Order: sequence, then structure tokens, then C-alpha cells
Amino acid sequence: MVRTSKAELTRQYILDSGRELVLHKGFVGVGLKEILDTCKVPKGSFYHYFPSKEAFGCVLLEQYVGDYGQRLDALFAPGTGSGRERLMRYWSAWIDDPVLGGWAEHCLVVKLAAEVADLSGDMRRILHDGVAQLVDRIAAMVAEGQRDGSLPPSLAPQATAQTLYQLWLGAALLAKLGQDKAPLQQALAATDLLLAPNPATTGA
Repeated sequence: MVRTSKAELTRQYILDSGRELVLHKGFVGVGLKEILDTCKVPKGSFYHYFPSKEAFGCVLLEQYVGDYGQRLDALFAPGTGSGRERLMRYWSAWIDDPVLGGWAEHCLVVKLAAEVADLSGDMRRILHDGVAQLVDRIAAMVAEGQRDGSLPPSLAPQATAQTLYQLWLGAALLAKLGQDKAPLQQALAATDLLLAPNPATTGA
């Protein structure tokens, strides 16, 4: 068994605590002092792990992208349904997940995209690359659904993935603005319609 050192645990604790603060207040809205007070670590310890607050933000986003990918692995795992079923399971998780609650409520892209785009080139690139990877994976799942017959062959996988992600990102922003999940429910209905199987290919 690989043991995690005390230093590694402390670094991860700072990141985990910082993520919750940033999720609720934004990156600019959270000062270094608040992070230190929450984690109960001295400033010197913080700078031992992260040379700057921006560097901390970069690691935070890199971990978020990695964690998101692992959650996606579980939802998209082979043998857990058709391509369409797995895609709809993913979008439904944006609204409600039995473990995390709604993914949209914990999405750092929703929270930080506009803010970091003007604040930090490095943080912007991490989020941008993470979104690009996600769209590629959605596109691959659309293509898989076409191969297994659960999605219409007329769909262009990459364009469909991009359209769906933009739809859901906008819905998540509106849901946050109105403190109401109705935009997400509407996005789910629109997605279900867009991904409806072609009757000609299903024998209906």
C-alpha cells in the first residue's frame, strides 16, 4: 500500500478547502487569508506548496478536470447501457446525482469561466482544454450510439457534442442566476428530443 505523506495530505487539504470556497465565492472573491484561516495553515506553508495564488488556482483546476474525467469514466463505462442511455445519464447528472447532487451546482466552468478568462491566461487554458476534452468525449459517445443504433446516423458527432455542451452551460448559468432548476429541466427535454432515435432505424 502506498502511504500518503503528511505534506501531501496538507497540500490536498488546502486544495479541497479552497475548491469549496472558490465554488461559492469565485476565485477573486476568495482572499488568501480566507483560504489560510479555513485550512488553519500559516502563510509560509501555503507558499511551500504553491508559489502564488494563481499557481494554486491552476492546480485546483487541473485536479477538477481530472476528477471530472473520472466521474465521466464511470458514467460512460462500456456495458452500462447504449450510447444514448449513457449520454442521457450524464446530462441527468447535471440536475441530480445521488452522490454529488447536481453536477451543475459544483461546476467550476460555470463558476469561473468568465472570471478567469480575463484574470489568468494559464487558468483559462486549463479550463478551455478541459472543456475541449469533454466535448471530444461526448462526441465519441454520440458516435458509439450511432454504431449501436441508439442514435440517429444523421447526427454529426462533434457538432452535436458542441451544441449540447453549449446548451447545458447556458442552462446552468440561468439556473444559477434564477436559483431554479427549470432551465436544466428544459435542457434535458431538448436533449432528449435532439437525441431521439430515428424511427426508421428502430423499426417503429
